[in-house]
Amino acid sequence: MRAFEQNDTVFRMLSEAISEGIVVVNEKQDIVATNKRADRLFRYEVGELEGKPLATIIPPKYHGVHREHVKGFYRHNEQKRMAEGRSLYGLRKTGEQFPLEVGLNPFTLPEGNYVLALVYDMTELRDKDSQIMELNAHLEEKIQLRTQELSNTVAELQKEIKRRKKAEALIKTALQREKELNELKTKFLSLVSHEFKTPLSGIMTSATLVGKYKTGEQQEKREKHLQTIFGEVKRLNSILNDFLSIERLDQGKEIYRKTHFSLSKVINEVVYNTNMILKSGQSINLPQNIDEVTLYQDEKILKLSLSNLLYNAAKYSPEDSEIDLEVELDESQIIFSVRDNGIGIPEKDQKHIFDRYFRAENVLLTQGTGIGLNIVRGHLNNLGGSIDFESELNVGSTFTITLPIKE
Repeated sequence: MRAFEQNDTVFRMLSEAISEGIVVVNEKQDIVATNKRADRLFRYEVGELEGKPLATIIPPKYHGVHREHVKGFYRHNEQKRMAEGRSLYGLRKTGEQFPLEVGLNPFTLPEGNYVLALVYDMTELRDKDSQIMELNAHLEEKIQLRTQELSNTVAELQKEIKRRKKAEALIKTALQREKELNELKTKFLSLVSHEFKTPLSGIMTSATLVGKYKTGEQQEKREKHLQTIFGEVKRLNSILNDFLSIERLDQGKEIYRKTHFSLSKVINEVVYNTNMILKSGQSINLPQNIDEVTLYQDEKILKLSLSNLLYNAAKYSPEDSEIDLEVELDESQIIFSVRDNGIGIPEKDQKHIFDRYFRAENVLLTQGTGIGLNIVRGHLNNLGGSIDFESELNVGSTFTITLPIKE
């Protein structure tokens, strides 16, 4: 419970962006956190469910069966849909039962194990299934009636069958798309849990160790752990900013401010920050003859875009390698190129590289959210620019940004 109280703002900001209900349960089967959607599903006030047993939102006749499901889940401790293939029901505060589906996502914090349940209200889907059954029954009756009455309606019956098959195909396609969307949401929650778990663990460990170094000669160790805490907090803030940027882009609320600024100042600042994460022997080759160049664009978005490309180049390149940052300028536009000698992008993954949450198969074990390039492309498109790339596996990649510079 304490971990969720300390990070309530983070949890609320992320969970409230989800359209389904979220219920987080500890090992004692007590509810430690919910989002507004879950509170509305079960007809509770905001925060009213926190601290209550999970059995509060489960119909009494299912309590025994649920305990057996929980035991089996903790034995395997893996992502799954609860009671797959069987009907599940939730219990609202009003006493009303309703059908639901639950996706389970285990995760661990220093103080214990938790399960994040993604709750889907299946009432509407059940209603649609009933409508489909009624439609099929009506069609069967109609076919039998026409077959008995008229022998010359075979062609019409064949057309009716084709329409039915088409309707069934459309329904299957819709269900498949819904399944893929649910899987994407589950993947997103798992990604967020993983991305926040690592820096939070680092912060907690360093904070604990700082308290143990109390003498003057241990100042250097204190400084080291304080820097670790600062770096992890900065990293969490960067992840949060990315998610907030996605929300603003999706809702069309991003505000752009174009000003005049020095190109060399921006590049020096971006390269300075990137130097902090360079591996041993890595270096960045800077563009020449840009000291007198002044641009009219959104300075913040340019910094964000170049930082993203340089960070990726450093992260996915080996030690003792070079990264080239080049600039081409004409009267109407400016072109930035970031070239590395890194691992490259597999050809089959290249068409998805700007998709949100997508990560190429050769970087799945490397930390990242898969949203940076998607955000950069969204901002550049809004500013009338573009981003392209060329890549070869195990040879390297070149990403190119084009921006208009006229007032």
